[in-house]
Amino acid sequence: MADVTNLYMRLRERARQIVSRLPPPDFYRVENVAVSLSESLFESTPLVVDLRQSVAPLLEDDFGHGWLHARKVAVDAGALMHVEGRAAGYSGEFLRRRTCLAHCAGLLHDIRRKRPDHAEQGAACARGLMSGQAFSPAEIEDICIAIRNHEAFKTALSVNTHEGALVSDCLYDADKFRWGPDNFSDTLWAMAAFARPPLAEFLRRYPSGMERLARIKISFRTATGRTYGPQFIDLGIVIGEELYRVITAEFAAEI
Repeated sequence: MADVTNLYMRLRERARQIVSRLPPPDFYRVENVAVSLSESLFESTPLVVDLRQSVAPLLEDDFGHGWLHARKVAVDAGALMHVEGRAAGYSGEFLRRRTCLAHCAGLLHDIRRKRPDHAEQGAACARGLMSGQAFSPAEIEDICIAIRNHEAFKTALSVNTHEGALVSDCLYDADKFRWGPDNFSDTLWAMAAFARPPLAEFLRRYPSGMERLARIKISFRTATGRTYGPQFIDLGIVIGEELYRVITAEFAAEI
């Protein structure tokens, strides 16, 4: 049998070829100002820069939820916060601060990804990391609840304030954006290389994975997420369906 890790890296390259033929999600074109601002704040805000240094050793790049994933979630969560915050009347320093809190939630949300109940354990770990940094108790609580609430198909904890709920909802939506093209460019293959299932087992589970992907389409929580999120998922479904045909045709001898 061919080396399983090598097999999944070959599949990743075929998946990336499929992804490259499709347009990027509209979110990055229509909301490019918010995305660019979020990227700038992510790279320059001392609070976020300091937290990145603390978080980096805890992110597990061999499981598809490491630094690349955390950065994308953080930047998109910040962009969502900027759009949603402006719509809610946030402005100036308050809006910048809430955007940075969304960044922090994105950085921290998967620091316990390999653990059972990773959202709950991640929130507990995040609380400890933030306790010695420049966060207020209310900000720490908002971020920890957001981390607790980011898992799909689970009932979210209630949040007492609008600004706290917005951190939670922006994190959730930014994380679920990754279920689109990013899932097939990176995440799926890192997880497969880690678990190393035989290709036949991978294919046996494939339909249930696609069903979960379709279900996530109606779960976006912010108005902006509901506007753009379904397209991320539709792109993921198109990629996933074509990839299934590629695997069964081009890799049949390895099943």
